Formats: sequence, C-alpha cells, structure tokens
Amino acid sequence: MNPAQRNRSAALLKASGYEDSPALTVQSTDGEIPHGRELSFAWLAGTVMTGLTSVMLMGAALYVSFQGQDTFSTAYEALQIITAHLDGTTTDSTVKTDRVRPVAQTRSELEIVEASIKESVDGRDMIRKQPFVRIRATLATAATALSDDVPAYDPVAILEANQPIVTAAGDDLANPSIYGAEVEGEVSIKLAAMPISQVPPRAISDQTAAEFVRLTVENLFGEAGAEMLAYAPSSGAVRELGQVDTIGGIAQGIAENVTALPKTTSAGDAGLGRAERILSIRETGPLAETLLKNGFTAPMVEMVATTLKNVLPSTTMPKGARLRILFGPSRNSNSLIPYRMSIYFPDGKTGTLKHAATAALTDRGNYVLGLAPTEIVFPTEDTEEINVANLPTIYRSIWETARKHDVDDATAQRIVAMFAYDVDLTKKISAGDSIEILQTQANAEGHKELLYVSLKLGSTVRELYRFRTRDGTIDFYDPSGETGKRFLTRRPLKGGGNLRSRFGMRVHPIFKSRRMHTGIDLSAPTGTPIYASGDGIVERSGWVSGYGKKVEIKHVNGFETGYGHMSRIADGMSPGARVRQGQIIGYVGSTGNSTGPHLHFEIKVNGRVVDPLSVKLPRDKSLSAQYEQAFQQSIAQIRDLMGRKPSPMTVASVN
Repeated sequence: MNPAQRNRSAALLKASGYEDSPALTVQSTDGEIPHGRELSFAWLAGTVMTGLTSVMLMGAALYVSFQGQDTFSTAYEALQIITAHLDGTTTDSTVKTDRVRPVAQTRSELEIVEASIKESVDGRDMIRKQPFVRIRATLATAATALSDDVPAYDPVAILEANQPIVTAAGDDLANPSIYGAEVEGEVSIKLAAMPISQVPPRAISDQTAAEFVRLTVENLFGEAGAEMLAYAPSSGAVRELGQVDTIGGIAQGIAENVTALPKTTSAGDAGLGRAERILSIRETGPLAETLLKNGFTAPMVEMVATTLKNVLPSTTMPKGARLRILFGPSRNSNSLIPYRMSIYFPDGKTGTLKHAATAALTDRGNYVLGLAPTEIVFPTEDTEEINVANLPTIYRSIWETARKHDVDDATAQRIVAMFAYDVDLTKKISAGDSIEILQTQANAEGHKELLYVSLKLGSTVRELYRFRTRDGTIDFYDPSGETGKRFLTRRPLKGGGNLRSRFGMRVHPIFKSRRMHTGIDLSAPTGTPIYASGDGIVERSGWVSGYGKKVEIKHVNGFETGYGHMSRIADGMSPGARVRQGQIIGYVGSTGNSTGPHLHFEIKVNGRVVDPLSVKLPRDKSLSAQYEQAFQQSIAQIRDLMGRKPSPMTVASVN
C-alpha cells in the first residue's frame, strides 16, 4: 500500500468514527472516574451471569417441552385467563391440529322396571310384583380413576370367574316366571281337580263366533286397516338349509372365519389427550355422588366441595343442572383426571343455563375457583369428546362402565369372563359400543342376581341369558342355547402377552426372507407361565428345530395347539400326559430361532394351521333339547322386561 492509499484509508476510518487511541486498560491514570478506555470487571461479571441465567431458563423450558409434560401450565389453561376471540370461535392451544374432534352422545340409564312374577312358596303359587334393575349405557370411552384398581387382565383368573353356579332347587330368581297380568299386592293361586259332575260350558256361543268373524273382516279390510291375520310367504321366499345359490355358474356363499378390522392409526399409539364430558343432572341429588362416578376420587371431591363452599349455598344439584368436566392425562398413571369442572344452573324463568361456578386443578394438585370456560351451545343429550388416544381396552371399559352404574366387582368380573372366549378384551373399543344389563333388585345383603347381559361391539351384538337346569346348575347361554365359553383360549399365557407378530406371510426377523408365519407371537418376560389352551393330551414335548423347546397338545374334534420357544417345559409334560385347560405346561423363553422372549402359539385344525385370533372355535357346552321350550320362554320374558317402560316413581339415572 503506497502512502496515498494509506492516507485515504485513515481518512475514511476517521470519518466513520474510528480514532487512534491508546489501548484498553484496567488502570485509571486520571483519578477514580474512568474516561472510556478502562475495563469494568463488575460490568463484565454481570453480563456473564445474565447470559448464564438466560441459558438455564431456556434449557428448563426445552426440557419440560421435550418431556411432553404440558400439564405444568394446567392451572393457567384451565382457568382460561385469555379472553375469547371476538368472532366467537374457540381455540385450544394444547391441541396441535386443525382437525375437529368428534363428539358422541353418551347413554347412561339405570332404571327400575316392575313385573308380576309367579313363584312357589310352601307348595303354593304366589303372584307378586318384583322390581328389576335395568342398565343401558354406552361403554366408557375414557379410563378414569374409577377403574384404576381393577384386576389386571389374566386369562386364567377370568376362566375361574366363569364357572357355573350351583344353587338349591326352587331358586325362582334364576328363571323368573313373568306373569302376564298386572296385580296389586300378592295373589295366591291354588290348583284343584275339576269335579266330574261339573260339565264345562262351551267356550263361545255361535253368536259370539259370528260377531268375532264380522269384526275381524271389518278390521282387516275396512278403514281401520288393522292386521289380525298372518300370511305365509311364497315358497320362493324361503331357502332350504344347505342350498347353495349360484350366479352366473359361480356358487355364492357366506364367508366364515373372516375378521373385519378397522384401519390402524398412529393416534392409537399416542399418549393420552384431553377430552370434555357434558352431563345432565336428571334427579336432584348431591354433587359428590355424580363426581365420584365421573373420574373424581374421594379426596378430589372433598377439595372441590371446600372450594365451592365460598360461592354456592349448597352442593346439592337441582334437576336440570349441567356439568362440564375437562379431562386430561395424569402424571402418575395411564388414566385421565379431571382438570376442570364447571356447574350450570337453569334459569327459573327462561330455562337458559347460567354459569354458577368452576373448580380448576392447579399444578400442586388442589382445586381452586376458576373463571367460566368459553361459552358453548349445550346439546340436548349428554355428550363426550372422542379422543382416539383415550379409548380404553374392552376389558377396562367394561369395568369402568360397571362401576359407574354400581355393579359390584364380582358381577363385573363375571361379565368380563362370559365374553372372554368370544372377544379379544385387549382391543380398544370403538365409539358407540354399548352394554345392557338386567339384574334383580338388591336383597337384604345388597346382592343382585345377574339375569341378562348384552354387549354391542361395532355392528355385532352378543346376548347371554341366565338359565337354571333341573339339577340346580346356573349358567349363561346365547339365544341358541350355547354358553359363551370356547373350548380353546386364544392367548394362553399369564397376562395375555403383547401381540408382536400375526399369522400369515411376513419377512422373517432372522433370515430376512419372506416366509409363512404359522401362528402368532405373544411377547412376555422370560419365565412367564404358559397355560394349556384347552383340555387334551400332550402329543410332543422337547426340542423342535427352530421352535426351540416346544409342546404340542392334541384336543378333540381334530384341533391341535403348539407352544414354541419355551425357556423350560413344565414337569410331567411327556407325550401321552393329559392336561386340563389353564394348567401350566411351560414358561416363556427365547430358545430356537428367536430374537427375544415370547410365545409362538399356533392352532391346527385337521392338520392345517389356522389363524389363532380369528378361527371359529366350537362351543364348550350347549343346553340339551329337554330345556329348549323352557329356555325360549325365559328369553321371551327377559326381552319383555328389557322392553318395558321404567316405573315412573323409581327411575334412577346415572350421570
């Protein structure tokens, strides 16, 4: 750089504000007041500390966000300090999607129905009114603290809960005999032989018969148009059993052993989300009773009552009041807990609902008074948001629904057991699934006898009716007279295991080639007991090529089951040994060609492998022909009870 260029650069630097000054120093030569060229250690330390504090705060915020614990700000969001949008729309900042959650109507009815029944007392037939408890409800779409302590799913325990009940002869509650006419009080019936000398009169006179014919014709063809005669369809409308229809030379039939499954979604594997439930108070009663049946624990109810004491004169809810309960995930369990509960009272003059109070959960776990949530238009019926991540298993949902309707645990366990052989209880329910239960009224000890239960899953309805045979044995049968039991269980190990691989073609996890998987793989910890799927004879026991330690059992009717990759085979499982359903035959392991501890379970029918989860299994027990008429009569009577209107003075609705 020549001198001219150097001078020009110096001039430009000076014009931009730079100057030629001495170096920075920590010493001040002209007294205690610095003149701009000295460094301040206090200023430098303050700047560094401010930066470190900011980094720590940002790190804490990121840690909370990455852990997914959005509930640290529960109280702020529950109280809804942020005002609503001017256009009236509502936004939930916790939901990272524009998709609107579906809202389904919920049904929760506990009713008392009365019927005149005939029973035998000291050799005399008595007719009296008998109340029955009828429950009609949609299955719970979210698991709350109400069912936190239910027994863990265990096929063997379920098997034990579904044993027949043996009663003494003359138990009229087993097969209630519904009397056609209504009676007041009690009526005694005595049967006596008709005297031989007494000649019975004609049933009807000729004049009465003619009048009956005239009225029948007039009603059938006249203006009334009432149908009083039946008709037989043409022969072409009835198809003979076993007849195969053909269309274009191709035989048409009904596909069996086919399972229709909904599409899998990633939301099913997501964590629990938030949902809101809207309830109606149908009868005046205490708030605590409703809260206990909707996810509140006793300590929570006590805190809510203490909080509301400052704004409500009483916690007795009037008929027509509405509740809005916001649920969210708990940090300590896989259940939903109530984040916010709002009460709305109907206006005495206009009937419109007005906000009365709101209790919201804070980060410390207590309930405080909160602001009213965003206004909504209340639906006529009770509703609940359907969050796919919140849908419980069928097993948990039945327990949740039963406890909500005061069904005792023994009865709930039996209901679960009756469907365990026909339904995969580990699957999640679908919105709209429902259950119906009929019980006798509680006796002096508070016990109710179960008479009927119906479970609707999707479009399939399964009904089971209580029936007692002459030897005093009580069991539950479907309308065709068969029990709900299967002679083989589909997941024969303690806890049921987790389904890791289904039946069919797959890429082998070890050989990486496409091969047929002849069974299902149920993962479980090493040493988990494996049970015999049904009664049978051990056909093979020992090391079997890639299956490792394996046991094969031969059952009746051409059925065989196999259990592979065991860590150890139970003592006595030698070929020819007889085993019973539920007996331990070995323990989960990872022997043979295996990538981890699991049970390979397969079923063969006449030597061909089938899908253990969808194969049609024969029933274990059927009613004999001698009971057919009595059983059909019992079915008709129970259906009559399920179709009756509830007693107006004894309706008890569950909220």
